[in-house]
Amino acid sequence: MVSNTSQHISQQFENELQDIRSRVLAMGGLVEQQVANAMEALMTGDTEMAREVITYDEQVNEMEIAIDEECIQIIALRQPTASDLRLVTGIEKTITDLERIGDESVRIARMAINLSEKDRPKRNYRELQSLGNHVRGMLRDALDAFARFDVEMALRVAKEDREVDAEYEGILRQLMTYMMEDTRQVSRVVDMMWSARSLERIGDHANNICEHIIYLVEGKDVRHLSIEKAEKVVKGEPID
Repeated sequence: MVSNTSQHISQQFENELQDIRSRVLAMGGLVEQQVANAMEALMTGDTEMAREVITYDEQVNEMEIAIDEECIQIIALRQPTASDLRLVTGIEKTITDLERIGDESVRIARMAINLSEKDRPKRNYRELQSLGNHVRGMLRDALDAFARFDVEMALRVAKEDREVDAEYEGILRQLMTYMMEDTRQVSRVVDMMWSARSLERIGDHANNICEHIIYLVEGKDVRHLSIEKAEKVVKGEPID
């Protein structure tokens, strides 16, 4: 009888963990769509789509709060140990980064509205589109790694953060050149800079999610480590 009760509680706990994982992925899907729509609004000047991105931010915030409350309930009532506790705390950190990605999408949407009122450049924001595609890919792959608890994939995604940073810095240099060549473009270029900054931050948050995955699967904290050192830690190799 006691054995059956314990088994029932264990299965119920597993179901709760599976449910919370599914809710994180649903939140991630909504945030990923926010990023895609914000970029589309920026590229096309679609102010209606930009406003939809801003509207959906409330839903993302509500999802974060609901998942966070469920995590607190699990910790309080189930008192999970070791790997289960890492999973719950890793989820809490992941939804924080997802919510912040949503915030950055809103900032891009607001810049899209501002830029829709200005003359479009000949390159039609192609520089931002390339960076946007890159960070969207990072976010998609980070969520895929979370769904699979795939540490190797998480490491591959984390490696891309350097490329995103380099791309961002290149865009800033290019935009500064535009501004110096034609001071009439200052307002538009500043909006583009803020958009690029938000895209770079989205890449940072995708990288953070990958670090959370490594922690919840391996129990190893690789925050503040270079990607090379993080790989060594995961493999159990000594780092200098």
